[in-house]
Amino acid sequence: MIKRKVDQKISKWIENSKKALMVTGARQVGKTYSIREALKSHDCNYLEINLIENPELIPVLSDAMTVNDMIINISTALDYKFVSGKTIVFIDEVQELKDIVTRIKFWVDDGRFRYILSGSLLGVELRDIRSVPVGYMEEINMYPLDFEEFIMASGVTDDTIKYLRNCFAERKPVGDLVNKKMMKHFCRYLVVGGMPDAVREYIETADMNTVSEIQGNIIQQYKRDFTKYDSKDRKLMLEDIYNLVPSTLMKQNRRFNYSDIKKRLYYEKTENSFIWLTSAGVVIPTYNTTEPRVSLYQNKKSSLVKLYSSDVGLLTYQYGNAFRTQILVQNNKINLGGVFENAVAQELNAHGFNTYFYNSHKNGELDFVIEYENNIVPIEVKSGKDYYVHSALDKALNNPEYEITKAFIFADCDINVEGRKTYMPVYMCAFMEDNVMLPVLDLID
Repeated sequence: MIKRKVDQKISKWIENSKKALMVTGARQVGKTYSIREALKSHDCNYLEINLIENPELIPVLSDAMTVNDMIINISTALDYKFVSGKTIVFIDEVQELKDIVTRIKFWVDDGRFRYILSGSLLGVELRDIRSVPVGYMEEINMYPLDFEEFIMASGVTDDTIKYLRNCFAERKPVGDLVNKKMMKHFCRYLVVGGMPDAVREYIETADMNTVSEIQGNIIQQYKRDFTKYDSKDRKLMLEDIYNLVPSTLMKQNRRFNYSDIKKRLYYEKTENSFIWLTSAGVVIPTYNTTEPRVSLYQNKKSSLVKLYSSDVGLLTYQYGNAFRTQILVQNNKINLGGVFENAVAQELNAHGFNTYFYNSHKNGELDFVIEYENNIVPIEVKSGKDYYVHSALDKALNNPEYEITKAFIFADCDINVEGRKTYMPVYMCAFMEDNVMLPVLDLID
């Protein structure tokens, strides 16, 4: 069984919370499986309703304005007996009846049952909801397996992962033997990615052709979503943008060029499509920041953007089998700059970081800039052996106005610290977490 970090969050909700729970995320990231397994492991009394598999229940729930209405309608339709104080109602694919979200406040207030809502494209659908019940619902956003979850599924021991975390925390070398093994796992992750069905097939059979079939089906599902949820013209725009992500990441600067869709096309004409793809969990946008200083959001320039795939395995699938084979055999002659960047963007996104990039005609470009441990931290990602060459990073570090105290370079290397620069194996981005909170202040009456 594949262990997910989100499982602990769902278990904590089951054990402690009286609020409703909403689990969101892109298609096929494992939402239903994780919820169902958590409910089973806690021996919960639960009712699961899938609104895509059972569309006949949509009008049944649509008519249920109160909890009493729900009890009557559902118990009649399904011959199910609710148990007051115990039953958890799990409504999956809730995007098919998004008005339920506005009723949750009243259902929670009733107190007889608890509720889990889950679905895909909720980030898209809920933008137009009149009233999201803040204070009555917890939200968990799921992502594809991150690299740590992937190596756990691949059989890497807890002791080894603990050792790697310790190396990251103390900035000490991993060692050649362990580093080579982890880079091999990382290269496999670049091909398999983090979609649970693909990972499960890889773990159980190692059949990469079947893994590819699963990934191709997921991409086709995404494209069907484009058709289902938008107008014809907008659908074409969504598909054009999505199809351009792989080729754009092969360019030197990785930036999305609007004219690649249509000549003389500008950001303002595509903004809604970018928002849709981001809200659906299909792409990860990294916007330009005009200055690498606090606050990055205030310095954000939306018209300059890099787009990364939400799953690196889906990205490399689009490059074809020959390219993926070269990744698996670790051929260092192929250009993996954009693929490495995508993996780093995916990890940072899954760990809650908002990513930006910085570009200046005078100073050059920083691949990523994030707010980490209450500081601005630039990140460079290198796939080749020239990872010690980074003039833009050196200029940013030497600019006293930016007050940058540390920077990370992720590459095919071991950990090494040189002043404010820390070189790390690219897979170490899996341990980037930011738990630093605001300081506690002394209150004076």
